[in-house]
Amino acid sequence: AFWFYYPENLESLKRLGAVMVELDAMSDPELPRLDALYIGGGFPETQAQALADNETFRKSLKDEIEKGLPVYAECGGFMYLGERLQVDNRSYPMVGALPVEFVLQKRPQGHGYTVMEVVGDNPYFTTGTTVRGHEFHYSRPVITHESGLKFAFKVARGGGIDGIRDGICLKNVLATYTHVHAAGNQEWAKGLVQVAFRRKSRINF
Repeated sequence: AFWFYYPENLESLKRLGAVMVELDAMSDPELPRLDALYIGGGFPETQAQALADNETFRKSLKDEIEKGLPVYAECGGFMYLGERLQVDNRSYPMVGALPVEFVLQKRPQGHGYTVMEVVGDNPYFTTGTTVRGHEFHYSRPVITHESGLKFAFKVARGGGIDGIRDGICLKNVLATYTHVHAAGNQEWAKGLVQVAFRRKSRINF
């Protein structure tokens, strides 16, 4: 369901010491033990029923997020972490870790290059950094409640979540519509691996 990953992103993580584990949110019974999770893009609306049906996996992921699992989610992965996905007047429950519902539209809601400034504290990027990437999605996000919600990015170019903000932060989660490429955002891979190592050290000791 989440198949869009730049090969260079995965290679950058491996060079920094990450051991990659592939997961299937549609068929795996639960989340295995991980130090961090990277959920890429894709079109989860085409697999909405299968994702919703795998309740044990969704619950295990939400539980681990509550315990502090570092998660970096892009576009389709962002949609999966929300409360619900609405497709053709049908509503499918997703992970429920973020207070957002996603409504599929007939026309793209975001399409093109993005430029964002990091303005909020988060585990992966330094405040003041410029993040460049691209977005392409048909979903429209609806925030169900904003109380205590934090955003990492101020949008300078692109649609983001509401034309102004992108990058919802919750505990060690950062979820964004933007796809980043490691070569143009060198802090990204380092930030994800560093957070994973910190979590691994806390668990082991």
